[in-house]
Amino acid sequence: MINRVEKLSLLSEMIAFAKYDKDIKHIEYNFLLGVAKQLEISREDFDYLIEHPINYIHLKSHSERIVQFHRLVLLMNIDGYSSDNNSKNVIKLYNFGLRMGLSHESITKVLYLMESFPNKIVPPDVLIDIFKTQYN
Repeated sequence: MINRVEKLSLLSEMIAFAKYDKDIKHIEYNFLLGVAKQLEISREDFDYLIEHPINYIHLKSHSERIVQFHRLVLLMNIDGYSSDNNSKNVIKLYNFGLRMGLSHESITKVLYLMESFPNKIVPPDVLIDIFKTQYN
């Protein structure tokens, strides 16, 4: 179980990811707001984080880091990105995954397999299997 500060850190990281290419799009905002609700973060706290990011806190739990990486994959693909942004977004996602302490082999495999799924959204069970294989 993750604490409130860790939840705020996760959300702040996702906001930074969405803001990477300037403004947060409406569809991204709604997705992030849904994640905030899932994490039991109020709308006021969520809106505050958009303007006042907090420092990244490394999650101890490997499974929580995988869940967070999956959220970032979903966020990246939520509005169907254009090919000129594709490589920048993939590099950004790869670097976020490395910073979370996930194996580069697993991240690379997820990014490679992502291309073969509808809307480039890797199903959670496939993603978990990829990381489980690398983790063992």
